[in-house]
Amino acid sequence: MSWWLDECKTPSAEAKQQAEARQLQLTKPTGSLSELEHVAVQLAALQNQAKPNADKPWIAIFAGDHGVMEENISAYPQAVTRQMLQNFATGGACISVIAKEYGANLQVIDCGSVGEAYEYAGVERHCIIPGTANFVKQLAMTEEQCIEAMNLGRLSAEKALVNGASIYIAGEMGIGNTCSASAVACFLLNEDAEQLTGVGTGIRAEQLAHKKNIINQALELHKNYVAQDAFKALCAVGGLELAAMTGAYIRCAQIGLPVIVDGFITTASALAAVRMNPAVRQWMLFGHQSAEYGHRRLLDQLQAEPLLKLNLRLGEGSGAGAALGLIKLACSLHNNMATFAEASVIGDKV
Repeated sequence: MSWWLDECKTPSAEAKQQAEARQLQLTKPTGSLSELEHVAVQLAALQNQAKPNADKPWIAIFAGDHGVMEENISAYPQAVTRQMLQNFATGGACISVIAKEYGANLQVIDCGSVGEAYEYAGVERHCIIPGTANFVKQLAMTEEQCIEAMNLGRLSAEKALVNGASIYIAGEMGIGNTCSASAVACFLLNEDAEQLTGVGTGIRAEQLAHKKNIINQALELHKNYVAQDAFKALCAVGGLELAAMTGAYIRCAQIGLPVIVDGFITTASALAAVRMNPAVRQWMLFGHQSAEYGHRRLLDQLQAEPLLKLNLRLGEGSGAGAALGLIKLACSLHNNMATFAEASVIGDKV
């Protein structure tokens, strides 16, 4: 029942040393490509090969609806969640275009949206429950439902590995999920809503104040139940998609599949994953710092320095997808630049 506590894979120290040695021999001043060097070396260690690659990316979008939408905390109606599921599958969404650009497999998973049964080609419908409960009144999910959602992430990671994925991106969709992620972050960082809550999809100032108040009410309601337990934080105020991403991150680390973490919502799931199994952290690359208020705080908790800062706040895994191009470039530079010997350049520094 507690598979998320199982041991994670250990990155290869030997592959890391080989990659670092190669970087020292490439025709450039040592360290001159900075983060492009670091990410290539880190990925080499994670993939256990001196020449890493991001040639077979796997992108999984997890969707779910949120009962806290009863409290009028979003600029968009709940029906958009399911409408976007179809948009992902038919290629019209931002992350769909990114997936096509980089030849990534795009997996779309409905963990639990509101509405009647449906069949969309390209959408895996699991519907654990038709959206979470309103967490300002009760737990968002039972522990059994949260585990079931985490299992969807676990199975996604395993499917990616079986299909030869070289790197994994989790993205999310769910109207109201920035509110849920903010509440989870508040529990994980032991902060109030003022410190970690932003505008999400673009709510007005008065709605933002209301959103913060709703979150603070939920923190007070569930504080004795949660008591610093990351899993219980997900149950109390999380979303099905947040729990699924948490499960995916943990399982990726257990099976040795590197991940690129996206924005604020996914980073809340990433922090929950690390709190539940600390060894998960070393399997994470961080794509970008979003414009969403509080994301930098979560990144600091994870001691993470993201590759990009483009003020994105779309979600869907889009920031991680944007960083994927940079990671692919880092791998290409690492693998294909000439060494001093190959280029007949004198000395070990230029």
